[in-house]
Amino acid sequence: MTSNTIVCFGEVLWDLFPEGKKVGGAPFNVASSLKSLGAEVRFISRVGNDALGEGLLAAVHAQGIATDQIQRDSKHKTGVVHVNLDSKGSAQYEIEKDVAWDFIVAQPETISLVANSPAFIFGSLIARGFSLEALNTFLGVAQFRVFDLNLRPPFYSLSLLKDLMQQAEMLKFNDEELYELAAALDSPFHALDRHIEFIAKQTQTEIICVTKGKFGAVLYHYGEWFYNSGYQIEVRDAVGAGDSFLATLVQCLLEKRPRKNALDRACAMGALVAGSSGANPKISESDLITFMGNSNTH
Repeated sequence: MTSNTIVCFGEVLWDLFPEGKKVGGAPFNVASSLKSLGAEVRFISRVGNDALGEGLLAAVHAQGIATDQIQRDSKHKTGVVHVNLDSKGSAQYEIEKDVAWDFIVAQPETISLVANSPAFIFGSLIARGFSLEALNTFLGVAQFRVFDLNLRPPFYSLSLLKDLMQQAEMLKFNDEELYELAAALDSPFHALDRHIEFIAKQTQTEIICVTKGKFGAVLYHYGEWFYNSGYQIEVRDAVGAGDSFLATLVQCLLEKRPRKNALDRACAMGALVAGSSGANPKISESDLITFMGNSNTH
């Protein structure tokens, strides 16, 4: 029987900023944002049996997210990412390889959890290593598969992306990722909307959302189009903004909110995170509503 618990799968790690470390990893950022909005969420990952892993477990628990599906690894260390920000707050990432989250195992309890969830959210980075085997198992039982592409070179191939996209019911890109993928798939078009239609047809995916930074986002939903032109905010760093956008959009779609309202809320949440430090600032439902009421879109 389907539960109301959304499942996020993938990396949880330490983002190492020049000023110190913060909890990160795109799928964990999504889970954290879902939790802050009041959703029921479970998170499947793996950390090392080390001090950094203990710290991550404590940080995840502190956000009210259960840690029982975060596996411990005695052979591989906890993952870290070195983050460098440019003058506009955009991030460049140096991601360590062969760390604990590359070795997640599909267990009977986690398979059942995914099979009974209304949404299974995953990204492309988790498919770079042994965890791909677990991902394929979960994709085989999931009801509504949400694929956040999060392209991090050199950790992906076109053939893998095509396979994962064809298994998903919903895709999320940023605009740079969309244009990169459209070129790789030999899209004959130039406009963003036409690229989306092309990818939807190529992958048989009915829901595609594309974020455009400060210029908002576009949602293609079963042949209909919805747009938001962005919310004005002073960007501190953009880390996690796309993850919070996706969390908010998925929650709204599951709640069957009007799709334009769902996109507006998602863009507002992304803006609030971009205006904060780190990927997981505490932003509540009331914070979101207040911001939307006081803000102007571009």
